[in-house]
Amino acid sequence: MSKISPSAIIEEGAQIGENVEIGAYCFISSQAVIGEATKIAQGACIYGKTTIGKNNQIFSHAVLGSIPQDLKFAGEDVELIIGDDNKIREFTLFNPGTAGGGGKTVIGSRNLFMGYVHVGHDVIIGNNCIFANCATLAGHVEMGDFAVVGGMTPIHQFVKIGNYAMVAGASALAQDVPPFCMAEGNRATLRGLNLNGLRRHLERDTIDQLKSAYRELFESGKPLKESAHAILEKTQSDYVKQLCTFVIETKRGIPFERKNI
Repeated sequence: MSKISPSAIIEEGAQIGENVEIGAYCFISSQAVIGEATKIAQGACIYGKTTIGKNNQIFSHAVLGSIPQDLKFAGEDVELIIGDDNKIREFTLFNPGTAGGGGKTVIGSRNLFMGYVHVGHDVIIGNNCIFANCATLAGHVEMGDFAVVGGMTPIHQFVKIGNYAMVAGASALAQDVPPFCMAEGNRATLRGLNLNGLRRHLERDTIDQLKSAYRELFESGKPLKESAHAILEKTQSDYVKQLCTFVIETKRGIPFERKNI
């Protein structure tokens, strides 16, 4: 049985799952879908066509689904989709998609969004990611699984961040970060592999193979995509293949210091 404060405003048509908790002075739109056992703390607002999965914790004054911060938005039918088991802390702001970006912002499961995080329109986020306080993702950003963004870090629109990557706090990222790598600085550049994160999830042999590939890609001084194709031809590691494929497919480029041969 759901526990809903009498001061919460829930528009007719909203779909509320079993064992949902909705605190005082919350607002839930008529198009919202709230999955079972999700907890929404006082003052949080769920706008528009927003679908939230199971067992999410949404803290006070989070704003989810308000219209995109995009001057081209003209009231079209767009949505925000959130998976299961996410922690969405105080004063976060998530926008839905836009017609120009496919109409959807999609967030996976088991992510942590700390206070004041902003997720812009048409963003795609995987699973098990961490966003520290005041991290801001502009429109059309794509992020894989197990990635981390440090506090006070803005991510430029259309940037892609790969699986297990990390962007350090107080950085400013304008280009793509390949899987397994760490970027830092303003403007952010690659500093090596995200070794602390990788050691929690991957075997030593896999990490050693990624180290070797990283050196060949970013420290040899050879043309980047040429090196990536050469590594793909000889590696048997799915993780190394993922890294090289990301490098080959990047559209915004990779931020690293190029060395002279």
